Amino acid sequence: MVVHHNESWHPIFWPQSGEYANQTWFITEPNFEEALLLDVVEGPIDRLAMFTDGLQRLALHEATRSVHAPFFIPLFDRLASVSDAALLEQPLRKWLDSEAINQRTDDDKTLLLTMRASPCAS
Repeated sequence: MVVHHNESWHPIFWPQSGEYANQTWFITEPNFEEALLLDVVEGPIDRLAMFTDGLQRLALHEATRSVHAPFFIPLFDRLASVSDAALLEQPLRKWLDSEAINQRTDDDKTLLLTMRASPCAS
């Protein structure tokens, strides 16, 4: 999960790994609290992206533990350019299933983008 606020991109939570790569902890497990992460972001958030591990190598810089902004900027620019986000569903599906993306990941690719319709007053 990454956000854009205060004019820059920030990861909310860095991807966790457990005993196995991309291990999942379910909220229905008796000890789910041990893996639960909470964070408070100061200031308004104008963009939020959530994605599955299939996009993680495209969206994040592992070495610097930072957000790869060039992955997100064109997506949000396109989202901001349409009055009906549903018009982007098929082009996004096509892009996520493109050869360029599939060459870089062989995992699931789910992406959720949301943004404010107008800038926040600080």
